[in-house]
Amino acid sequence: MKKLDRGYRIPSAAYTIPRKLIKGYVPIDRAPKIGDLIYGQVTTLGQHSSLENSQGRIHTIHQGTKAVFIFGNRYAPDYYEGLIPDSKDFEEVDLLARSGVVGKVLSKSGKVISPTSIKPLGYVCGADGEILNTKDFSIVKPKKVEKKFPRAKLILVVGTAMNSGKSAAGTACVYSLSVHEKEVRASKVTGTASLKDILSMNDAGATYYSDFSFLGYPSTYMIEESEATDIFNKLDLRYANNKDNYWVVEFADGINQRETALLLQSPEVRERIHKLIFCAADSFGAIGGLEVLKTKFNLTPDAISGVCSSSPLHIKELSEYTNIPVFNSLSVNSEELFKILSTPRKPRRKTVK
Repeated sequence: MKKLDRGYRIPSAAYTIPRKLIKGYVPIDRAPKIGDLIYGQVTTLGQHSSLENSQGRIHTIHQGTKAVFIFGNRYAPDYYEGLIPDSKDFEEVDLLARSGVVGKVLSKSGKVISPTSIKPLGYVCGADGEILNTKDFSIVKPKKVEKKFPRAKLILVVGTAMNSGKSAAGTACVYSLSVHEKEVRASKVTGTASLKDILSMNDAGATYYSDFSFLGYPSTYMIEESEATDIFNKLDLRYANNKDNYWVVEFADGINQRETALLLQSPEVRERIHKLIFCAADSFGAIGGLEVLKTKFNLTPDAISGVCSSSPLHIKELSEYTNIPVFNSLSVNSEELFKILSTPRKPRRKTVK
C-alpha cells in the first residue's frame, strides 16, 4: 500500500466516503466495479477543468492534479456516453463528469470537446488494504421497511431529455410549496452524481435533499432494474413518510432513457404519483413527449414546464394541442403553481384536445 499525496481532492461522487477511511492505494489487479475509488492524475485537460466536492464547491484542476475518482457509467446526450472498463488493462480513463465519475467514452456530442484524461495510479483502499467502493457506504438507512399509506404527496418531474429544464421546474415546485408553508423534501433518483440540482432545491426551501449518490451510486446508468426501484423505495421510506408533506422528485434525462422508462413503468412508482410535471425544450418536443407518455406509459401530466415555458410563442403553440397548464419555471407564479400542486389527485385526463 502506498500513501496518497497531500492535498488530493475527493469529488462529490464519493459523497458517502469519510475521508478518514482513505489510507492509501494499491496496484490495479482486477477490472473495476461501479463505485470503486481510484487514485489518479490528470494528464490532459479536456471538456472538464474542475471537480465538484461534497459541499458543492468547485475546484479548478490542472494537468498534474491528483485526486480520488470513482468508476461509473454515464448517459448524457449533450456530453458523453461512457462505461467502466471491462478489464484491468487500461492505461488511461476519461473524466465523464466534474463530480469525479470516470470510465471510457463510447460516444460524445459534437457540442463538447474530448474528455479530460486521467492516469490511474491505483485503487484507493482502507486500513485493511481492501478497495473502497461507494456502494458499501450508503447514508440512507430507512427506519421502516414497509411503506405506510397515505404518504407524502409525490411531485414527479420528468422530461424529453437532459437540459430540458427538469431541475428548474423541480426547484419552482419546491419554492411554490415552501412559500405556502408546506414541508417539502426533494430527491433526484436517477442520473450522474452532481450536487447542484438538489442543492438548488434545498435553496428553494426543501428541508431535506438527497439523490442516488447518498446510497453510494456514482451514477445509475446500466444498473439493474431492481436497483433502480430500490433507490426510489429507500428514498421514499426515508423522506416521504408524513402524509402532510410533499416530496419533489426528478428523474434524469428523457422518458425514453433506460432507467427513467423502467421506473415510469414500475407500479411502485406509478401508485405514488400525486402530480406529474413534464418538461421540454420546445413546444414540438412537448407535443411529441405527451404522445409518448400517453401511448408508452399511459400517463398524462398535470402541468408542462421546462425551457419551452419561457417562450410565449412556444406556449401559444402548445395551447393549440392541449389544455394542460404550462408554468414558467424561471419566473414562477407561486400562487398558480401551488393550486396545481395542492389540488387533490384526479383521474388522468386526455392529453390532446
